[in-house]
This record gives sequence, C-alpha cells and structure tokens, in this order.
Amino acid sequence: MTTYPLTLPAGNPLITLTHPKKSLWVIELHNGQDSRLTHELVNQGLKPALNTVEKEWRESWRLRHRDQKANKGEGKGALIIVGRRDQDKFFSNGLDFANSQKDPNFFRLTFDPLLERILTFPIPTIAAINGHCFAGGLMLSMACDYRVMTDGSKRNCWLSMNEVHFGAPWPTSFAVILRSKFGTGLLRREIALEGHRFTPKEAQEAGIVDYIVNGDTAAVLARAEELADQWSANAQGGVWGTIKTELYRDVLETIRKDVRPANHLHDDAAAKARL
Repeated sequence: MTTYPLTLPAGNPLITLTHPKKSLWVIELHNGQDSRLTHELVNQGLKPALNTVEKEWRESWRLRHRDQKANKGEGKGALIIVGRRDQDKFFSNGLDFANSQKDPNFFRLTFDPLLERILTFPIPTIAAINGHCFAGGLMLSMACDYRVMTDGSKRNCWLSMNEVHFGAPWPTSFAVILRSKFGTGLLRREIALEGHRFTPKEAQEAGIVDYIVNGDTAAVLARAEELADQWSANAQGGVWGTIKTELYRDVLETIRKDVRPANHLHDDAAAKARL
C-alpha cells in the first residue's frame, strides 16, 4: 500500500504524488520554481509515479471486473499534473536544455517514452496549467487528454513552443504529436516556426487548451478536478488506454523510429544507460 504523499526521487524530491480521493491522483511538479524537466525528474520522478497510479487503478478495476454489481464504484480514475502549488507563475519552463543536449539518447530513452506513456495512459489525464508553459512543458501538456489553464488575469501567463528562438531542433515526437493534436497548418506554423506566445484566451480560441479559469493555482486545480470527476467513470470499462493506443497508433510508431543516422557512439551511450 502506497503511503501518501509520495515524494520522488527519494532524497531529492522533484515531484509529489497525492491521492486526494479514491478516483483521483495528482502529480505536482516542483523542481525549483519553474519545474524544468530533467533526466532525474522524468526517470526517477514522473515514470515511477505513473507506475504507482496505474498499479493502484488497475487493482481497483480488477475488483470491478470480477463483480460489477458488488464493486460498482471501483475502476474509476483520473490523473492531474500541475505545476508547483505554492506559486502561480509556472507549470513548467520546459526541458533542462543544456544537459539534455549532452545526452544523445535523451529523447529516445527518456522523454519520448514519457510522452508515449501519457498519450496511452489508461485513465483520463489532465494538465492543470497554473502558469507559463514553455517548450517541453507544453509538449508534456499536449500529451495529456485535457488542458485547463489560468486565464492570466492576475499574472501574465503564456504557452509557447519557443525552441525556434534559441536554436533547439525538434525531435520527431514533438512534430508528430503536434500534427495529431492540433488544427490546421496555419496553427502549426504559428506554434512551431513562429514560436508564438499564446495568451490563455488565444490558446483556448485555438483549441490548445480546453478551459481557462479565473484565479490562482487552487482555482485551476479545482476546475481540473471537476473535469476529472466528469470523465473518471470512462476508465471503468478498461479501454480508455487501449482506444488511445489505436487513436495514436501512427503517432506511436513514428515516435519509436530512430531517424538518426547509425552512430556507434550513440549506441554505446544507450547501452551504458541501459546496463
């Protein structure tokens, strides 16, 4: 039985997983004030937290599957990911770019598997965007099923894939997720090539976020929880994740392709990380 709150990694907490009610789990990102997505946060924080959530939800779902009449309340579930709760400035400021660039396998072995996992997660996932949401942080939210964002009325707040402004190339995963999730070529151009800073209102009008909320982090979380309550019962059938796997099959197959030229040094670095 998991003891909550669960902070990960042990000894250097970068995320906290809570379980405020039977059908809801919440992951809070708190790597400093702006929640950069580092190797450690992803591999030793987010991935183990997702394992914990899925394990507990599946235990509940199996009870329902064995006897729906006796366990009709089992099998519900939803997951919220939120930025640091004690501030209203950042959801995530993106990747730790300098260190991720030092690892030729960062996307293939660390970040892409995280995006795949969230894309196909077996219960509804909601990004509670409580502040600026940049680059890899925005891509993390795109992988979720729903996005709820502060309206920026109390503090400026932007969404932006701003890699074009600081010379960071996109991995294949970013491009294929953007194409699968959002709109027209004009919108994709605005996001990817212009690095536009979307206000919350612009993001909602473009369909990037589903809802905007007047208020602070608590208000954003409250609206995300309402959404979780609305859709958590859809996890009871056990097919939320399998349907998404089919929905995003082309995306997943594209992400898993290693489009880089064969490089023995990259291969050895991957083996070193694995072994």
